[in-house]
Amino acid sequence: MKDEIINLKNQALGRITDASNLEDLEEIRIDFLGRNGQLNKFFKEIANLDENQKKEVGFVINESKRTVEEFINEKKAHFKESTKKIFDETIPGELPPIGHIHLVTQAINEISNVFEKIGFIRQRYPEVEWDWYGFGALNFPENHPARDDWETFFMDTNPDVKFGPMILTPHTSSGQIREMERTKPPIRMINIAKCYRRQLDNRHLTMFHQFEGLVVDENITLVNLKGTLDYFATAFFGEKRRTRLRPYHFQFTEPSFEVDITCGICNGKGCKFCKEGWLELGGAGMVHPNVLRAGGIDSKKYSGFAFGWGVERTFMMKENMNFDDIRTLYSSDVRVLQQF
Repeated sequence: MKDEIINLKNQALGRITDASNLEDLEEIRIDFLGRNGQLNKFFKEIANLDENQKKEVGFVINESKRTVEEFINEKKAHFKESTKKIFDETIPGELPPIGHIHLVTQAINEISNVFEKIGFIRQRYPEVEWDWYGFGALNFPENHPARDDWETFFMDTNPDVKFGPMILTPHTSSGQIREMERTKPPIRMINIAKCYRRQLDNRHLTMFHQFEGLVVDENITLVNLKGTLDYFATAFFGEKRRTRLRPYHFQFTEPSFEVDITCGICNGKGCKFCKEGWLELGGAGMVHPNVLRAGGIDSKKYSGFAFGWGVERTFMMKENMNFDDIRTLYSSDVRVLQQF
């Protein structure tokens, strides 16, 4: 029996020597020293021996267990010491992967920074608005198509006696009236917010973002408007980009213009991506006297200009932004998001 115990001990020591990690050592410990381990099983057989043999075998069993246990502890200490040697606490840890701000948020931040440099103050106004601010005060007649429920989202609530129905604001221009009510001239405001319209295709979204610029002061002219637009074009799109104004009609500006910018691909020469070298950005114009009066501003003393463009549309016109569908900007496809 003593030979069997010694052989078993030697087997345990051999396995401990070959162990490559702490998990292996724990498995060996349970196998040989556990409650039902191979060495402890010999204690059950001692009862069949005489007194002298009991003492001898008991001593061998205990000595074998102690030797195995000490060897296991030494091996554990060796593993821990090896771990300490390869660990350098001065090496920066590996940070978990994180995402980044959304493309549209990136564009909003960039647009804000551009206008802040020329004194525009960023403002925010309600996205759930009254008809008066969204249409009435902006010189829209009662029968204007934009006030139809096929164009605008109307809230299922009782109209206000003074301000009319409640709507999801279809443009950031409603902020013009609220800004004029809140602040007297000089005004230099940029309002960036969500807008809602009943349209959805590769160039339109039911929810999108606009940035609205408003300047009101004495002696504001078209020269101020054109200079502001040219500054934004070069700051946001690049030094080579230029703007032009095309006569148009908007209810809340007079005169009104569509603003075009030279194509970033052909630099205004003309290509398949543009109309004779130009791309349409959005609307602009001189604030209509009726709108100034609705905002509590003396239209004989003050004048102003305003412009309102889609953030997504503007962002898509930057160089190397090859989007053929505006809905891609709101895709959850990782293959799209990882590019930015």
